Amino acid sequence: MDAQHKLKSLLDQLNTVIVGKSAQIQDCVACLLAGGHLLIDDVPGVGKTTLAHALARTFGLQFSRVQFTSDLMPSDLSGVSIYERGKEAFVFHPGPIFAQVLLADEINRASPKTQSALLEAMEEKQVTIEGETRPLPLPFFVIATQNPLDQLGTYALPESQMDRFLMRISLGYPDRMAERELLLGHDRRDIVERLPSLLSQAQLQQLQHQVLAVHAAAPLLDYVQDLIAATRSGQWFLQGLSPRAGIAVVRAAKAQALLSGRDYVAPDDVQAILPQTIAHRLIPVGDAGRGSVEQVRAMLAAVPLP
Repeated sequence: MDAQHKLKSLLDQLNTVIVGKSAQIQDCVACLLAGGHLLIDDVPGVGKTTLAHALARTFGLQFSRVQFTSDLMPSDLSGVSIYERGKEAFVFHPGPIFAQVLLADEINRASPKTQSALLEAMEEKQVTIEGETRPLPLPFFVIATQNPLDQLGTYALPESQMDRFLMRISLGYPDRMAERELLLGHDRRDIVERLPSLLSQAQLQQLQHQVLAVHAAAPLLDYVQDLIAATRSGQWFLQGLSPRAGIAVVRAAKAQALLSGRDYVAPDDVQAILPQTIAHRLIPVGDAGRGSVEQVRAMLAAVPLP
């Protein structure tokens, strides 16, 4: 089966679980194909956790879920060494972070200390425990969900943590037809449990290599640099994008191009992924009742196409 058929079947399967959200599902698949971590930001009950489960099952990845709470300790994530009398030695018991997909549920309910324990894992694909560095399984994805900050018991994620997420998406409420299907249909969790795995690890690696091989022409890179420069101009945002964020934009656009069946990046790909890839990294100037996604769209409209 060629890559396009494989990608279409991935998207079709996910669309049977989360109904009426095909654009957001395409963003999720693009994020994982680009090797990035995903943040799903929304009110409780719109299917964030279900989507994370469905992604892990469809991609054929080993999955673990941690419910983040205010008393969660870093060792609850990474694991601990326990003295075993029979062996007369300390034996390391790995925590839930040693999985290919870690679902960090309600990540902003944990304390900053525990959130920072994720930083090394997300950036280096390893954790340092009691002075020893241990590699994490590959591929390693964090899919985190968070509730709006005006909800009780939430901590704002630090900028360094936000910058580790390739994309932030929001599902939003379903439209009327999709909601009717949910009201009439089966429990989504039962559907997720029955989902077949559509990719082997070798096939996923092959798709990720194909993403890297997608061509980005010089005029397209000029356009990306114009957009990055616009974020740093002081007109739209308090602080501009870092070079790491620029690399993230190109990677996400390459994945979007592959999903669209092309081996080169078009300006449309950059525009399609830009709000999801950079809005969470930026603070708007004089936020006049507009979120940073709207500010990114306004900036996009102002920067001329190549």
